[in-house]
Amino acid sequence: MPIGDVLNNGIDGYNRAAQGIAQASADINRAAIDQQSDSERASGRQLQGARAGEAVTAPVSETPSLTESVVALKVEEFNAKANVQTIRTADEVLGTLIDIKV
Repeated sequence: MPIGDVLNNGIDGYNRAAQGIAQASADINRAAIDQQSDSERASGRQLQGARAGEAVTAPVSETPSLTESVVALKVEEFNAKANVQTIRTADEVLGTLIDIKV
């Protein structure tokens, strides 16, 4: 396998992990908001100037589980670290090959 392919796979994997981290973070935020009590939501609406019956945020079809979202965040963290190590290793191998060639 060419070293460029390994480097590109590492970068692609890191980008996918970064997207997964962003999604898990959004899910954690959504789960935390959903756990607020009705009184906290009502006071938040009043602070934002919304009427009592008016929704402040768009409705969400499914409430994410906080536990599942935290686990997903940790998994994506490990994926990102693994891909960073792949990029470092590919960089070191490329540097070694250049040193040998020169």
